[in-house]
Amino acid sequence: MAKSKTKKIIMAGLLRVEAIYPRVEARDSDRARAAKRKASSEAQKRLNAIHSWQKLEYGLAENYRHGDLWITVTYDDAHLPKTRAQARRRFLYFLQKLQKERKAQGREAVVFWNTEHKHRDEDHWMDARWHHHFCLNATGDDYELVRRLWTYGSNVYIEQLHFDREHSYEALARYMCKESQGKVGQHCWCCTRNARKPEIRTVRVESDEQLQIPRGALALRNENGDDFEFAKWRVVKYLLPGWDRAPKVRARRRKR
Repeated sequence: MAKSKTKKIIMAGLLRVEAIYPRVEARDSDRARAAKRKASSEAQKRLNAIHSWQKLEYGLAENYRHGDLWITVTYDDAHLPKTRAQARRRFLYFLQKLQKERKAQGREAVVFWNTEHKHRDEDHWMDARWHHHFCLNATGDDYELVRRLWTYGSNVYIEQLHFDREHSYEALARYMCKESQGKVGQHCWCCTRNARKPEIRTVRVESDEQLQIPRGALALRNENGDDFEFAKWRVVKYLLPGWDRAPKVRARRRKR
């Protein structure tokens, strides 16, 4: 059977985003070619990381699981930065100390973070105290370490991450990018260099190939579209089976 479809897969930790759409063939009529190109474009739009939060979603999924940490640190009056650049420098100094402590333990600190100074009051954005949100891979001995190293104030909020349909990687990514919402291409977050990147595969498949969400997986998206019988596309997003189980060991040893 002819391999007349394209299948694209984004693999980020337990998160999978898959799309399947028709390939344009030399023998296609102009009408069929136009329909297939439209179907391909529509499917790929739903995979392409256009906004900053989409890139962040895949990065978070690749690097964090249940039990890792979501942390917010805020400045007190004595250390309150005057600018975003100053806040960034102070957070980077904190991050340097954190990485040094982890290195001494033979472990890595994998961090995704952003800097904010707004909060939303009903339908309006208002200035707020400078603060940082960040995710950190857990090692089992992090709470006191973070509080000890954050010397710019005593307001440190730490909780364990838990992912499900409501508290998804997408929801967390959108929250971290909320100050730049709707701004295409604006990069409002950063990560450490040791953060793993998601893998993307594109393969040719046969015309009867279908996307299947595995049994036990958590479905997050299931979209279909077509203009003609020969120009159908489908996109699914899901968490792999085992998404609801925290791994026994989350410590990540540093390569020697």
